[in-house]
Amino acid sequence: MKKQITIKDIAEKLNISVSTVSRALKDHPDISLKTREAVKELAKLLGYKPNRIALNLKNSKTNTIGLLIPETQHNFFSTIINGIEEVCYENDYNVMVFQSNESYMREVLNTQSLISNRVDGILASFSKDTHDFSHFKQILENEIPLVFFDRILKDFGADTVSVDDYRGAYQAVSHLIEKGCKRIAIYSAPQHLIIGKNRLKGYKDALEAHGIPYTNDLVYACDSFEDSIKISRSVLKKKDRPDAIFAVNDISALGAMKVAKGLGISIPAEFKLVGFENSISSYLCDPELTTVDQFGFELGKSAAQLLMKRINGNNFNYEPEHIVIKTQLIPRGTT
Repeated sequence: MKKQITIKDIAEKLNISVSTVSRALKDHPDISLKTREAVKELAKLLGYKPNRIALNLKNSKTNTIGLLIPETQHNFFSTIINGIEEVCYENDYNVMVFQSNESYMREVLNTQSLISNRVDGILASFSKDTHDFSHFKQILENEIPLVFFDRILKDFGADTVSVDDYRGAYQAVSHLIEKGCKRIAIYSAPQHLIIGKNRLKGYKDALEAHGIPYTNDLVYACDSFEDSIKISRSVLKKKDRPDAIFAVNDISALGAMKVAKGLGISIPAEFKLVGFENSISSYLCDPELTTVDQFGFELGKSAAQLLMKRINGNNFNYEPEHIVIKTQLIPRGTT
């Protein structure tokens, strides 16, 4: 039996993407005339015929979106899911949730499952392990709308929704300085993540603006409760220990608080803390934790609304939008 020619065969022979072939066959204006003619000529030569069943499947909606998330036990991501589900419920959409547990390989498998399940769109926050983003390129090549949230990629051709990490960090560190702190440490997120870079920059710029020199000795890679406990046991026993810590998330700040209490360090008299998230834990601890509110629920709603806009627009030719949610400092007992 003669093999049926697909657009993938045409793409491979011309060394171009499947989505380029698809658009060329539809006379999409974004594809050059030269490429359109080459694609059509080769398609005719090879005897390509569109798969009508596949086209019908592609053009039909499943009223389901995919959600790729690093974890669900983190309060911030839970509030994001709540915001997403509210918008989807209002629009009569189901949400298919996959969590990577910060694993790149698991994320790739989850992406493939969502594509094969023909979801109408995908919301994604990638794992800390992810450095190769070709699986997300595959989503776009299949002309599935994609919105990154929280952990985002710029210049990728996809929409993004994130919080103003720089401003939040700048406000947090400025607040500590205004409270009399001069030796402020930062528990920082991985620097290959935009959130890690922006929060570290906000920290640096706040120090500089208040005439306090920046030193690498006060920067610690730490974004989990377990790491915070381990690192704080060393940091807070030093003779020149910091008089404050700005942590990349609440859970890291709470780890430092636990160790400080165990060492008999008075909070906030001798040592001050600021987290980032405004989680439930931040106001259940004693003293209550000063933190930066990320407004996860609003972030989730904005991401889902943007995805619905793309799905309902029925047009994959759009300029990506980059929405930034403002943060707010919440002063409490630890400062």
